[in-house]
Amino acid sequence: MLIGLQNVTFEFGARVIVSDATWHIQPGERIGLIGYNGTGKSTLLKVLVGQYTPSKGTVEKGRDTTIGYLHQDLLSFDTSETITEVALGAFERVRELEKEIEQLGIELEANPEDNDILIKYTDALHEIDVLDGYNVQHKAEEVLHGLGFTTADLARPYKEFSGGWRMRVLLAKMILQAPDVLLLDEPTNHLDLPSIEWLEKYLLHYKGSVVIVSHDKFFLNKMVNKIVEVYQQQLNFYTGDYEYYEVEKVQRVEIQQRAFENQQDYIRQQEKFIERFKAKASKAAAAQSIQKRLDKLDVIEDVQIERPNIRINFAVDKTPGKVLVDLKGVSKSYPKQVILENAFAEIERGDKIALIGANGKGKSTLLRIVAGMEDYEGERVWGHNVDESFYAQHQLESLNLNNTILQEVQECGTKKTDLELRALLGCFLFGGDEVDKRIKVLSGGEKARVALTKTIISKANFLMLDEPTNHLDMVTVELLADALTKYDGSIILVSHDRYFISKTANKIWEIEDEKIIEFKGTYHEWIEWKERMAKQKAANPESPKQAPAEKKQQKTEPVNVPEVKASPIGPIDKELQKQIQKLQKALSQLEHNIETLNKEKVEIELQMADPAIYSDVAKFQTIEKSYHDKNALIRSMNKEYEIAFNDLLELESK
Repeated sequence: MLIGLQNVTFEFGARVIVSDATWHIQPGERIGLIGYNGTGKSTLLKVLVGQYTPSKGTVEKGRDTTIGYLHQDLLSFDTSETITEVALGAFERVRELEKEIEQLGIELEANPEDNDILIKYTDALHEIDVLDGYNVQHKAEEVLHGLGFTTADLARPYKEFSGGWRMRVLLAKMILQAPDVLLLDEPTNHLDLPSIEWLEKYLLHYKGSVVIVSHDKFFLNKMVNKIVEVYQQQLNFYTGDYEYYEVEKVQRVEIQQRAFENQQDYIRQQEKFIERFKAKASKAAAAQSIQKRLDKLDVIEDVQIERPNIRINFAVDKTPGKVLVDLKGVSKSYPKQVILENAFAEIERGDKIALIGANGKGKSTLLRIVAGMEDYEGERVWGHNVDESFYAQHQLESLNLNNTILQEVQECGTKKTDLELRALLGCFLFGGDEVDKRIKVLSGGEKARVALTKTIISKANFLMLDEPTNHLDMVTVELLADALTKYDGSIILVSHDRYFISKTANKIWEIEDEKIIEFKGTYHEWIEWKERMAKQKAANPESPKQAPAEKKQQKTEPVNVPEVKASPIGPIDKELQKQIQKLQKALSQLEHNIETLNKEKVEIELQMADPAIYSDVAKFQTIEKSYHDKNALIRSMNKEYEIAFNDLLELESK
């Protein structure tokens, strides 16, 4: 056992989080910690790491067990160090050794004949080599790249980044520390799809144990082999992924319900006997005996549903025309980035579009262009009878702070009764008297849920949603996805929740090379198509990307939105040729530089092979430093070459 709880009871005031709970985390386990919002998942992690002390029971931890804990409170950390330096903080011993080696080197220069200093110096060199200390820079950069940072970002101060990006840096540091147990509280909240996929691949090969709190079903299904559910103040254990849990949970509930009903029937029969015969002398002893058995009976609890099985329903007042939005030759750029260049796209009645891709590609910008909330060049033609509703985090500013939650949704002009509004608010985790809270006292997440509720009851026939599942638990995400699937209107949404996308979208939009690339099909079909294209490119790098014949879009006019093609229709792009030539030139230069560096490295190795070099400590230190610097530069250039080579393959396949 690495860490665990033994008969732990923990309360917040009068509210019990867990009662007499026992849970031991073993080596190699990947655990999903789940439960409805408010059941105490994050609190339980804090109990495990000792931030909270249980009122009963003990928290057990192996003597040498190391723990990494990623949580929202870490965002209070601030520093002027670069993000690379923050990530390198994971290698405390290596950093200590680097300083120690530097100091010993200075001392050796002053006392070259001091054998004790030389021994310490060589011991420190040996230890840093054993710890693979010369590669820590490369490791840190590799993890930061995997989590979405560019090479240019690596030298920027940590304090310049927003909360979501800061959390990525701290996640990188934690990964690099490689603790025995990783406790991750909503790790995907601040990641885009490519970064989530990278994290999945990394954690699948992680040697330590991992405990994950997440509302992302896709992520849990890939990551975990065990589920721990916080339910009715107890911990319930399931050996399998989230899908296994869903099936097994239903079966357990049914079995418990039948056992409860059977026991209640038995109790009622026995109580009838006791009531009937307790006054008769001949039967009194038997009645007393039965009563004693009932008193000792281990009573089976009734199955209580903590969340009501409510459905969210959308209403649409009017039917729009065939085309809701037509984007013609749209361009959008910022001082340091081009988002769109002469892009075309259409949103038709019945479309449910998921806008996906890496952060920084301009998904939210495109969504605002569609909504008419962003300046751009080109033409945006609004369709007939379109009644839209837009949801994004900045919409929270439009909430009336003096209203109660119920008053805020009442003012939407809906004809729903207060009972219906309360039921809908219950889906978004506002139950009972909570609907009477003032908006001004709500947290950011609570305000977001109020704004989302307002969007849903607007009766619009076109919804534009920017990360609608943030701050929702899995049950509410399921309810929302189910409602959007049945929704008669059209949708365009930005989300990193792959389960939500897979349930709702019938089209995928991706921004690639400043164009809008459309795929007609589900998220699963899009993934399968991307994998086929990747295999095709690997097998034949010279062949262009092609869409399946059955998916080709039939249009007489040139468009930038082929149904499945991964590049816009049109003649060979001169700008594309320029980019290819530029990359080819860069690759040639990199090859030359790497070859030169390798020759220089060989020369240094020949010098280090000379025994005489070790008699001059200062000269040895200079040559050794030069050797490690050369190695680091070669690794860096090889990485740069790999990126440039992949970019060239991508361009040549268009």
